[in-house]
Amino acid sequence: MSYNLLKGKKGLIFGALNEHSIAWKVAERAVEEGAEIILTNTAVSIRMGTINDLAKKCNTIVVPADATSVVDLENLIDKSMEHFGGKFDFILHSIGMSPNVRKGKTYDDLDYDFLSKTLDISAVSFHKVIQVARKKDAINDWGSIVALSYIAAQRTLYGYNDMADAKALLESIARSFGYIYGREKNVRINTISQSPTPTTAGSGVLGLGDLMDFSESMSPLGNATASDCADYVLTLFSDLTRMVTMQNLLHDGGFSSMGMSLKAMKTYEKGLALQFEDVKSNGSSSTDK
Repeated sequence: MSYNLLKGKKGLIFGALNEHSIAWKVAERAVEEGAEIILTNTAVSIRMGTINDLAKKCNTIVVPADATSVVDLENLIDKSMEHFGGKFDFILHSIGMSPNVRKGKTYDDLDYDFLSKTLDISAVSFHKVIQVARKKDAINDWGSIVALSYIAAQRTLYGYNDMADAKALLESIARSFGYIYGREKNVRINTISQSPTPTTAGSGVLGLGDLMDFSESMSPLGNATASDCADYVLTLFSDLTRMVTMQNLLHDGGFSSMGMSLKAMKTYEKGLALQFEDVKSNGSSSTDK
């Protein structure tokens, strides 16, 4: 259902790779809500994914850009303003990648060159996007910038690795630049802490399936899907949230406020019962040693 939330608005969306991407869902919904958009991703991702199909569906263009390159971003912002005929209203930063995760490096054995790349791609790129847009005065007053985060920025979740550090930095950038851009142009900057979501990027996280099962059992509303997230992003692009800025907004079905759910407790009890039966059968267990 369309509410015309973004009628007359224009925006730039980073990170759509394929139909599993949250950015893909945001692009589709933004257009449904009346917005004009431009899509962008790295040249490699454009070749690997199906973003051109999305562009056709959304009646728009794809401008290749590496978000870690200021030169690329300057070209992207210039071309976006040319395409739109002036300033635009919103940006989605949906970018994240860890070479350490991809290579199976654990947090206590990181490759520091990989870590630098993780931080640059997943967090510092957010700063670069905002800085270039601000210097070029590309965003209309009362515009909105949103980046996707995860609760591992505040809490330790096994397997999320150095991406947790990147998300913590991402949220800090939103606060710091949110003050500057808000004071000057009333541009608001927020992050959304989304439920674990089976995107192409997220699938590389160790134990993602188990993590999703756990958060599903803990959350009273269950996990928020990519489509659910897209709907939430649109509210932040809209004029309905003009006074919301510098926030990390939790979109996780209630997971972040839970300690122990009934379903998780029963799963735990079942596991203890099975362990006890195993001890009786074998006469000992590793916990006895």
